[in-house]
Amino acid sequence: MTTQELLARARQARGAMALADTQTKDRALLAMAEELEADMAPILAANALDLEGARGRISEVMLDRLALSPDRIAGMAKGIREVAALPDPVGAVLSRVERPNGLVIEKTAVPMGVIAIIYESRPNVTSDAAALALKAGSACVLRCGKEAHRSAAAIVSALCRGLSRAGLPQEALCLVEDTTRASAHELMTASGYVDLLIPRGGAGLIRACVDNATVPVIETGTGICHVYVDRAADLDMALDILENAKCSRPSVCNAAEVCLVHREAAPVFLPRMRERLTDARAARGERPVELRLDGTAAGIIPGTPAGPEDFDTEFLDYILAVRVVDGTEEAIRHIAAHSTGHSEAIVTEDGEAARRFLAAVDSAAVYWNASTRFTDGGEFGLGCEMGISTQKLHARGPLGLAELCSFKFVIRGGGQIR
Repeated sequence: MTTQELLARARQARGAMALADTQTKDRALLAMAEELEADMAPILAANALDLEGARGRISEVMLDRLALSPDRIAGMAKGIREVAALPDPVGAVLSRVERPNGLVIEKTAVPMGVIAIIYESRPNVTSDAAALALKAGSACVLRCGKEAHRSAAAIVSALCRGLSRAGLPQEALCLVEDTTRASAHELMTASGYVDLLIPRGGAGLIRACVDNATVPVIETGTGICHVYVDRAADLDMALDILENAKCSRPSVCNAAEVCLVHREAAPVFLPRMRERLTDARAARGERPVELRLDGTAAGIIPGTPAGPEDFDTEFLDYILAVRVVDGTEEAIRHIAAHSTGHSEAIVTEDGEAARRFLAAVDSAAVYWNASTRFTDGGEFGLGCEMGISTQKLHARGPLGLAELCSFKFVIRGGGQIR
């Protein structure tokens, strides 16, 4: 089926989704979770073929993003059930005004209509995006990268059976069959068919959507995330936070890519950081973190000299750029110059330094004494997420159900004229 035909079917299905009541949508989501778990074997088989085709062409870290397992599929089903348990955003009255002339004006949440998502090699996005879009009363059109297409097709097949069990149209959830750039461009320019486009992936994909789309786009940003270790930091805490932010899953957008260290803390902290992230990991047979050091840091510990692009790169790998700064103000200036506006953390016991950092750093999520890895819809209590928005209009941070709705004004009167 062509992309245009899929879009036309999704457009037709959006009416049924907009009118579906909460009980029907939740029943569909629970059935989708059941079907996903029931189809675990064929989904894993499809994923094995995707992995086989991608091996040798993408990095080991990116292969980890592509890989599914029984636990990951169970986690996907759990995410769908969590979305079903959330309040329905559709129809919520966001504000209410009663005018002196008796008019009652209610700002009311309504579905977007058709939400299209372009994503790359993370099959779990398939179920997350579908669950959120459908609960928000919209039809969902998915377009994944070629590396993940077999996995996504198997997942969508299971999810559509769940939709059908609840009496909702399967056309409300579509997977684009064409994985060439042409189909991505079709979605970007599908005016009259797509009400909202959300790209999830690398900087190239997001930039292409922002530059070429004629439909509304929410920019989900790349994550050049920073951890700043202040002179008043608890260094044991700082090491725990930095290791988690960099190593727990380096291929995701909320992983730390840059560590900034106060000049007074650097002589003690940097050797301990190298021991924790590089030497100890290598001794355990784990991937050591390659440290790319500015001149001051290189004078304290061995590592790779930082190049001109290293503080502006989302590595998505076991690589960390390290810079020594004179204090909180310089850390804030560095982040302003190099951050993508995703997530930044300060580690300090100095409340005034923390307050200054939290107020001055202009990113979607700012942390005091916690890992950037918490920037996630599930961790924020939103269920799963559609992505992390780094823009400021309409939605910012994890995109949950509320952010996937628009609104309209509903006015009730009794014959008033102007």
